[in-house]
Amino acid sequence: MESFAEHYESLFETIHRHMPDVDTRLIRQAVHYAEEKHQNQKRKDGSPYIIHPLAVAEEVVEMGLDMDAILGAVLHDCIEDTDASHDEIAKMFGNTVADLVDGVTKLTRADFTSSEEQQMENLRKMFMAMSKDIRVVLIKIADRLHNMRTMQYQSPEKQIKKCRETMDIYAPLAHRLGMQKVKWELEDIALRYLDPASYERITDTLNENAEQDQAFMRTIQTTISARLGESGIHNKTYGRVKHVYSIYRKMNQQGKSLEELYDIYAFRVIVDSIPDCYNVLGHIHDLFNLVPGRFKDYISTPKPNMYQSLHTTVIGTQGIPFEVQIRTWEMHETAEYGIAAHWKYKQGAGHGNERDFEWVRRLLESQQDTEAEEYVQSLKIDMFDDEVFVFTPKGKIVSLPAGSTPIDFAYAIHSGVGNSMVGAKVNNRIINIDTPLKNGDIVEVLTSKVSKGPSRDWLNICQSNQARTKIKQWFKKEKREENVAHGRSSFEAEMRRVGLPLSITIDPEISHQLLKKLSFDNWEDMYAAIGYGGLTAVKAVGRIRDDINRVVKVQEKTLPGTSLKADSDSAKKNRHAINGVVVEDIDSCMIKFAKCCAPVPGDPIIGFITKGFGVSVHRADCPNTSLRDDPRFAARWVRVRWANQDNQPFETTLELDCLTRDGLLLDVATTMTTSRIRLKELNGKDLPDGHSVFTVRFEVKDVEELESIRNKLLNIRDVIGSRRGQN
Repeated sequence: MESFAEHYESLFETIHRHMPDVDTRLIRQAVHYAEEKHQNQKRKDGSPYIIHPLAVAEEVVEMGLDMDAILGAVLHDCIEDTDASHDEIAKMFGNTVADLVDGVTKLTRADFTSSEEQQMENLRKMFMAMSKDIRVVLIKIADRLHNMRTMQYQSPEKQIKKCRETMDIYAPLAHRLGMQKVKWELEDIALRYLDPASYERITDTLNENAEQDQAFMRTIQTTISARLGESGIHNKTYGRVKHVYSIYRKMNQQGKSLEELYDIYAFRVIVDSIPDCYNVLGHIHDLFNLVPGRFKDYISTPKPNMYQSLHTTVIGTQGIPFEVQIRTWEMHETAEYGIAAHWKYKQGAGHGNERDFEWVRRLLESQQDTEAEEYVQSLKIDMFDDEVFVFTPKGKIVSLPAGSTPIDFAYAIHSGVGNSMVGAKVNNRIINIDTPLKNGDIVEVLTSKVSKGPSRDWLNICQSNQARTKIKQWFKKEKREENVAHGRSSFEAEMRRVGLPLSITIDPEISHQLLKKLSFDNWEDMYAAIGYGGLTAVKAVGRIRDDINRVVKVQEKTLPGTSLKADSDSAKKNRHAINGVVVEDIDSCMIKFAKCCAPVPGDPIIGFITKGFGVSVHRADCPNTSLRDDPRFAARWVRVRWANQDNQPFETTLELDCLTRDGLLLDVATTMTTSRIRLKELNGKDLPDGHSVFTVRFEVKDVEELESIRNKLLNIRDVIGSRRGQN
């Protein structure tokens, strides 16, 4: 078991090594304060809790942070886990330290409706604090790193939960902050618990091949060092085998075993100046054979997390490919510790760094009008390293998620630019606004003062959460009446689909309880939220379904012989479901599904009485339903609803807009097969402008499954848009 004395001594040895001239009296005072506050608390392994804050503080010192950050790390759990207060800490150690501790502290309110909501609110709080002082998140990452290092003491369920959260949030966050060393360790530890068999297999193989790998790396290192020494370039060159998770990911992406992987070696050459970097690159390409398409210059075009380096992949005389990274010493510090390295070069870089990190601004802006699950998912998307770098006409670099379109670019510039966009130019050529952008593209947004604003289709085209949020905000503000009508229709259709009475929303007392559960003041606001996409009808009904059923049961007991389920139980006695659809006020009739819109369960629907063919069921948003306004046909429109389904399959069709490339049809077919969807038809045709249109006809049980399949298809490379087609 670890002891307080060992960690206390280790912390101050590390402080003296990194900060030899610092006065440690205040740090010692903070340690004794924290020890007193945590004196009755134990870690999972039975050791004193104070060991954890000391370990976090030591990691913060290793990062090269300042006195306030060290104090914040020592005290980081005091407000959350003890009776310490912000005011007390501020009085003893200063407001800055108290704000750091408060920023790291998780929310402890008990009225969250789900664990996802609590996670979202904690993350939101952290990012808000981070926008004011970047040291908040650096302390939080140090905290997570020590917790991961001691993960063996947690229950299996906690291990899985924390490791998934680490892979989804904290490892990408470390990457975005440029902290590669920390990112690698977080990923490797998480993999050990998430896929222990694969982790053990890789580490065993690496250990078996260690001697052979070391010999290969010594040979390459000696060759590079000798050449650079002859040329008078002062350098430090060393090689390493890529970390376990990186190898694991390559194995999965390439479908190869570890023995079949060759690209697992990386060499670093660290020099004194930028001109030396480019000189070294010339020597490397002279010594070894270049692998085409694998050279990247992050010195002239740094990543948004400030990472700079030259990357090139070459093949040695043994036929083994390896990567060479060339950088200066300052670039190396930044690559290892990211933003934390700035404390060594630019003291006091903690404040206002959201201006230097556009992705932080995106995360902050995406907080509004977003549900918990969607917000957490958007973090995973916006923080992963798949990105594209494009330029404004004036040469400013804009970083966007991979697959982004001019729509994403426009909203990254400003919401006003996106809302007034009518077209776009890329490299001085007019293109479709759903065209994916490529690295190095020069993008110009064409705007108009008479623009009608964004289209709802843009929500399916854009890739960034920032653009999606701003489009929803526009619809929320500009199209309220349309949103209310659309949302009401979707909500009522979902209520009928699950057999809940619409009449219950009229009762003022019950309505108040339901709206409180939904976090809205009135039904119209909720309908509007569904209409502009801030909430789905399925989730809204899901949140209040149990409450409504409880009310129904109580009223059935107190009023025997009556039931609130007027839309279901009593009425259903005289109504029959045909093909999964109930026609209001008609006991039995022929049912057919309109081929023009191919509705599936979950779609808002309406019926039209045809001559001799029964009732034709259309989606409520089908263009043909415009006939409802024609008085000649008004009497032939009838109300219909979905009956409770028994996984009955329904045919539907999607049309995919794609960029033409070989193998795309196979990718679509593979996606459908792996999703276990019964494919009825798949064909495509090429258009003259380098685009293709694929038609996919298949069976689903409801609209949720349809949307799941649609999202999977849109994630295929070069699939740029989709729409419901005709059967």
